[in-house]
Amino acid sequence: MQQGGGGSETEVTWEDQQNINKFGRLNNRFHELQDEIKIAKETNDNLEDASNELILTDEEVIRFQIGEVFAHVSKEEVESRIEQMNEVTSKNLEKLEAEKESVLAQMAELKKILYGKFKDSINLEEEVIWISCNFPIDWFLVYVDDMCTPKRLLGK
Repeated sequence: MQQGGGGSETEVTWEDQQNINKFGRLNNRFHELQDEIKIAKETNDNLEDASNELILTDEEVIRFQIGEVFAHVSKEEVESRIEQMNEVTSKNLEKLEAEKESVLAQMAELKKILYGKFKDSINLEEEVIWISCNFPIDWFLVYVDDMCTPKRLLGK
């Protein structure tokens, strides 16, 4: 199909549209996974800090938060609970990382298919821009997500 400007336009089939839609859903899931992984890592760090603080304390009874309240719990019980919580969050983090890798692999395959057909007519890359911050001669490479929120990728 020819456009009036002399360029060529590739026809988008139903299958192509399904691939584009799938890529969009995978991209959204990728960003959700990044956020979930960040939270899981912060939780692991907090649990590690709590465990280290527990080692340093001389108290035999510790105030331990359960839901919205604090309960007085023995030091051994708190150590056990922190260890269990750390195991759960570590397993969750591993699952999230594995899912992220799977999503990236699927996205790479779809990119190959879609770029193979549409070449430069389609853009499946994150928008990358350079912005200046109010730091002395310091630039950050960022991408702008679909909500127009800059995300830091690399600092110098």
